[in-house]
Amino acid sequence: MRPANRFVTFICAILLASLLGCAGTSTKEGTGEYVDDTVITTKVKAAIFNEPTLKSTEINVETFKGTVQLSGFVNSRADINRAVAVARGVKGVKSVKNDMRLKGS
Repeated sequence: MRPANRFVTFICAILLASLLGCAGTSTKEGTGEYVDDTVITTKVKAAIFNEPTLKSTEINVETFKGTVQLSGFVNSRADINRAVAVARGVKGVKSVKNDMRLKGS
């Protein structure tokens, strides 16, 4: 095998290994997915913050592979429904998991 062919083979092997190292699994995100989820989380938080009927400091937002999880304590069922609707309206959100609770319950 010529040195040039060995070099090309070596570079291809390195590229393949690095791409596989960034791939996600069912329980762990890849690098690109993490960045996408961070952007989605930021957009959902901003949308909730901009919703005048919601107290954004009481709602926590986490995202994993496009699924947004909302948690925290809110004043009413209407606040829960509104927060879920706002989150669903954000581009990139695949689904919304509601773990919010009513205060005093």
